[in-house]
Parts: sequence; structure tokens; C-alpha cells
Amino acid sequence: MMYLHLGQDTVVRTDTVLGVFDLDNASVSPRTREFLNRAQREGRVVNVSMELPRAFVVCAEPQGVTVYLSQISPATLLRRAKAGEAVDNP
Repeated sequence: MMYLHLGQDTVVRTDTVLGVFDLDNASVSPRTREFLNRAQREGRVVNVSMELPRAFVVCAEPQGVTVYLSQISPATLLRRAKAGEAVDNP
């Protein structure tokens, strides 16, 4: 089982990650903004950023979909996920 560090003291299992998105680019879409607004209203957004968030990570967890806001760039998060995958599957 692999984990992805999202920032601060927050890690998620990589097999729960549905997507990693750039907050600036993805939030241009009205559908994405509505998705994020709905998740916020339903209490499914977890801000793990002490700074301005750069990415959001959508995870399918036992209690439902959770959106994590992270100050780490999407490219770095994806690189971390792939590096962990390479370590797990030599």
C-alpha cells in the first residue's frame, strides 16, 4: 500500500486518489467551480495548506469523496505518486 503526502501532516492512500488538479487552471470551468462549491457546502473539503493552495486532490474514501486542498504543485504531487509507485513495483 502506497501513500501520498499532500502537505502538513496529511497523507492519503494512492489507491483512493481519483485525480490531482491544478487549482488555478481547473477552477476556470463552471462545472469544476460548482463541484468544489458543493463539496465545500457538504463539508467534504479538507484544507491541508497553510499557504495559498495550488492543487486539489479528489479521493474516494469509505465515507465518500473528499477534496484536499494542497499548497504543493500538481506536478510535484504526481511525481511523488509515481516515485512511490516505482519503489513499490520494481
